[in-house]
Amino acid sequence: MQRIRRVAMVSLHTSPLDQPGTGDAGGMNVYVIELAKRLARQGIEVDIFTRATNSALQPLVEACDGVTVRHIHAGPFEGLTKDELPGQLCVFAREVLRAEAAQPLGHYDAVHSHYWLSGQVGALARDRWGVPLVHSMHTMAKVKNAALAEGDNPEPSARLIGEEQVVEAADVLIANTELEARQLVELYDAEPDRVQVIHPGVDLSVFRPLDQGEVRASLGLAPDAHVLLFAGRIQPLKAPDVLLRAVAALLERDPGLRPRLVVPVVGGPSGSGLDRPESLAALAAELRIDDVVRFVPPVSQAELARWYAAATLVAVPSYNESFGLVAAEAQAAGTPVVAAAVGGLTTVVRDDHSGLLVEGHDPGAWASALARPLTDPELLVRLQAGALEQARQFSWEATAAQTLAVYERAHSLMRESVS
Repeated sequence: MQRIRRVAMVSLHTSPLDQPGTGDAGGMNVYVIELAKRLARQGIEVDIFTRATNSALQPLVEACDGVTVRHIHAGPFEGLTKDELPGQLCVFAREVLRAEAAQPLGHYDAVHSHYWLSGQVGALARDRWGVPLVHSMHTMAKVKNAALAEGDNPEPSARLIGEEQVVEAADVLIANTELEARQLVELYDAEPDRVQVIHPGVDLSVFRPLDQGEVRASLGLAPDAHVLLFAGRIQPLKAPDVLLRAVAALLERDPGLRPRLVVPVVGGPSGSGLDRPESLAALAAELRIDDVVRFVPPVSQAELARWYAAATLVAVPSYNESFGLVAAEAQAAGTPVVAAAVGGLTTVVRDDHSGLLVEGHDPGAWASALARPLTDPELLVRLQAGALEQARQFSWEATAAQTLAVYERAHSLMRESVS
């Protein structure tokens, strides 16, 4: 196997330094920075190329020892939507190539691109540098369009074509789950032997069980509250409205729950949710549950861990998730997850063991699922124990070790083909 010394990661549309939970920052941001940190701990230097979105950003930022974030100027700093970013691909790619040209020949040993926009740049860099391209899709347009939330916008044909090009160009495609691997093969004609399944991880030093009474007191929550938590970007894809409608149905069935019920929504508007940033609050008022819903702006990973630990249940009603980091993190805190039976959530959440999986997005069905652990203490305790057990399957150290092996294998295969 080829010894890997330096890796160029490309995360064009969102910086790993951005606060997850709003805008375009989410699970992918966590994935990129956590993977880079763990690779650095194994002696790999990682440069992360991302687009500068603020004039105050320094060109080079050391995220930690061995990990440097390179801010590339490509287009206006603010105001560009993700759909407008393809127009900046050439400028971004030029600046990435220019940065590498200032280094000694053979500076990078592999390129790892994240999301299809980055994959377009990664393919060009791979050809120019003569190193393998490893690509992570994170989300796929064909999968998303097949399960659109009401009011959400379908992904444009330019993205579908771009994704197909990246799948064809990549030397190795990393899939988060076995389901995603099958989707790459069946929907994008990826060659099966070029697809490698590697689960994302959880930082178990951050997301861990905490004293629930103490955490609740610090967050202003009653010790005996039923806390149903949503964490993530507020957009149709993530379906926070499904949780709110389910809560309304739950209270209609059992009004006695209201005095103890708290529904924190931790996150900010994103994607098509930016068009109506106040829509979720308006829905809570319309459903007459605004007295139990509590909106919390995006928080740091350490603070998010406290919210998970304070929750009775974490709801993940998304229409699709390639993996579902929120579910994995919540379980690491010992909190059961009620999740939609879609995408990677069926891998992360073990039904009736670490949480409950719900088919579809009917509020009545969701109300019934949420009610089960709330009204059955023995079930809740069993799910809490199962959540901790399930979370131990996912670690960033394992993710990094497997990813490094993919880099090394891809590099060796490329050298063999050239020779």
